[in-house]
Formats: sequence, C-alpha cells, structure tokens
Amino acid sequence: MSTPHLLNIALHVLAGTIAMVIGCYQLGNAKGGDAHRRWGWRFCYAGFVVCASAAAGLMAFRFLPNFAVLTVLVLYQLVGGWRSARTRERGPQAADAAWTIATVAVTAWLAPVVLRAGGNVLVYSSLGALATVIAYDAARWCFPRRWFGALWRYDHSYKLIASLFGMLSALVGNVVRFGQPWSQILPSALGLATVAFFFVRLYRQDAARRAARPSA
Repeated sequence: MSTPHLLNIALHVLAGTIAMVIGCYQLGNAKGGDAHRRWGWRFCYAGFVVCASAAAGLMAFRFLPNFAVLTVLVLYQLVGGWRSARTRERGPQAADAAWTIATVAVTAWLAPVVLRAGGNVLVYSSLGALATVIAYDAARWCFPRRWFGALWRYDHSYKLIASLFGMLSALVGNVVRFGQPWSQILPSALGLATVAFFFVRLYRQDAARRAARPSA
C-alpha cells in the first residue's frame, strides 16, 4: 500500500473508533440534556470524517461495492439525524429536500455500478434500507406540520442509531473473516432491535406527557 492509502486507513480507523465509542456511550446517556447534545455533535463530526475517508479510499485506492453503499447509507442517515435535531417541530426544510435529491442522484449512479461489480445480500439490504429512508423522507413532506412536534425524536433516534450500527457493520466486514456477508448483517439486526427499544420508550414518554396534560 502507498503512504497516502495507509494514512487514509489510519484516519478512517481512528475516526471510526471515536464515533463508535461515542455512539455507544450516547445510547446509555441521558437524552435531551447539554451533555447529550455535546457528545452528539462529536459523534456527528467523527462520523463525517469516517464517511469522507471511506469515500476517498473507495474513489482513490480500492472500490468495494459493500462499503460504497454503506458509506452513502451511513452519511445520509447521519446528516438526516443531525438535521432532525435542528429543525425539530418545524419539520423538513429546503436544505433537507436538497440533501435527499442529491442522495437520490448519487444512488441512481451508484446502484448499477455496485450491482455490476457483484451484488450480494449486504449490497441488496443496504440499497433497500437507503431506498426506504429516502422514501420516508420524501413522504414526510405530505405530513401535517403538527406531527413533527413528536415525530422528530423518532426520526432523530432512528437515523443516528442506524448510522452507528452501519459503522459497526462496516467494522465487522473488515475484521471478521468468516460467515460473510451474513455476519455483516448481524449489527444491522441488532441496530433494528435497538431502534425498536427506543421507539417503545419514546412512545411511552409521549403517552405520559399526554396523560399529564390538564383536560380542556
């Protein structure tokens, strides 16, 4: 490997390690406070470096279909989760529409490339997950604005948890040499279970808030 390639790998591994440690810490951290926001920003910054170094490696050194799709998926969810925490009850804005359109364009170009290079179950599942999130982001423009007062927390939780477990899936793909590509899907399954846990908790919190409101 060339020196630039090794340096890019080192940066990618360092940023990925930082992002995953912070992400796992955030899962158990109290939500909504200043500490959660500070560490959330750090998670996003580290995640952006992970995706940038992955994209550089894929374009300049070695193209791997699995990691190409995962990079787009993780980055799209990372930005989406960050944006939902910024817009909150205001719902999606023009910047969110531009981000979705840009990702659709990249995916339309990338999908035939990775499928020609040899699609497997991970490629198909990652493309399916990306298409599902994009479809939801497009559909939410039709939602009544009042929904976003509660919906943004689910959006934020899903996208950032999914981006964390997407990074874990990439780690397994690089480190675990047996059971591929199925072993790489395990982190995604654990991620969905984690999302379900937090969705149930959010639903109960919302129900408790509604019950605590004085009746008109």
